Amino acid sequence: MNNPQILMDKITSHSATIGIIGMGYVGLPLAIEFAKSGFSIIGFDLDESKVTAINNGISYIKHISEESIKSISDCNQSFASTDFTKLSEVDCIIICVPTPLNQYREPDMQYIENTVNTIAMHLKTGQLITLESTTYPGTTSGLVRPILEKTGLIAGKDFFLAFSPEREDPGNKSFSTKSITKIVGGYTETCGKIAGLMYDQVISATHMVGSTDIAEATKLLENIFRSVNIALVNELKVIFEKMDIDIWEVIKAASTKPFGYMPFYPGPGLGGHCIPIDPFYLTWKAKEYGITTRFIELAGEINTAMPEYVVNRTESALNDLEKSVKGSNLLIIGIAYKQNIDDDRESPSLRLIELFSELGANIKYHDTYVPILKKSRKYDFGLSSTDITKDLLNNTDAVIISTAHSDINYEFIAENAKLIIDTRNCMASVKNPKAIIIKA
Repeated sequence: MNNPQILMDKITSHSATIGIIGMGYVGLPLAIEFAKSGFSIIGFDLDESKVTAINNGISYIKHISEESIKSISDCNQSFASTDFTKLSEVDCIIICVPTPLNQYREPDMQYIENTVNTIAMHLKTGQLITLESTTYPGTTSGLVRPILEKTGLIAGKDFFLAFSPEREDPGNKSFSTKSITKIVGGYTETCGKIAGLMYDQVISATHMVGSTDIAEATKLLENIFRSVNIALVNELKVIFEKMDIDIWEVIKAASTKPFGYMPFYPGPGLGGHCIPIDPFYLTWKAKEYGITTRFIELAGEINTAMPEYVVNRTESALNDLEKSVKGSNLLIIGIAYKQNIDDDRESPSLRLIELFSELGANIKYHDTYVPILKKSRKYDFGLSSTDITKDLLNNTDAVIISTAHSDINYEFIAENAKLIIDTRNCMASVKNPKAIIIKA
């Protein structure tokens, strides 16, 4: 039987080597925190360009400074690698890979399965394996564990297994990887104890739960809560617009109540790697128990319909100006899924481009955070960001504000545009705009 104290001693002395698989928005900040605390790090990724960038001290994620990456690469020399045989050299392995949905809104587990199969090829006695990728309850114990145990090693006895959901909020200046409490659930009590000890070395606080299933369910609850409440205000936005009531003023007024209420804000739809996707992991799993997740699915329908609502509002506004969407020149402000970051995964702006293009509009966009629209699993528009100039605005039939980046001169847009479709209430602070403002 493996002695867990050996690994625990290495963790507390910071002599353990930490391997993190996936150098994206979750894995890279985590690697930085471990390296800052003196741990030896190996960051694994299939993308050779990311590995090269990290090892040269270059950041490919805008809110992560090159200084932080360079300081770590200087200490660790080449700490990022595409060579997964090095997994046998590490003591703790943290999995931070994508968990998207397929076209049928079912969990696409290929990234987790491929990663765990690779780990199994190099698994050694005494290692800790922690999954951070958001997933359905039962993934760690029912999918990851059996793959690893095909090696003949037993979880909780020969190696240690845990789940600790990522809680990254890219661009949030109030909370960082280090300051956000870490939820940890082990496959066994010992597994949880070791994983908690590891995170205690770099995270300000950890909260232990009784199982990996509970930890997995906790992450889903967090994002389902947000999805349902955003859907609620999106639905109210549509209703109040018909009543000629400003939803933004209503939310501001309701926010003065010091108890029993917290504000959520409407928009052109949901984006990012969590809220549009994670709730449907529970929807899929619930079907196994014969349960229909009505709140989750209704919220998904409402939020998914928001880009169509924006298009309809734009079409109506153009009609009032005796113009059609077909042949019109449209400028979309903001491609990233949220303010002041460079992440465009699942962004509603991409859906807006698709819908407007299908109607025959000519599309341009502006977003300094996303200078080029790269090909994704769904889209390949071949567009790049354009500068906002007076000539551009004068020759644009409608400006659609989809993401409220703080580097945008909204006064300049209001002064020179003809029609603005504002999905983020950005024009509320602009006095005496010359453009027609339509809230959507």
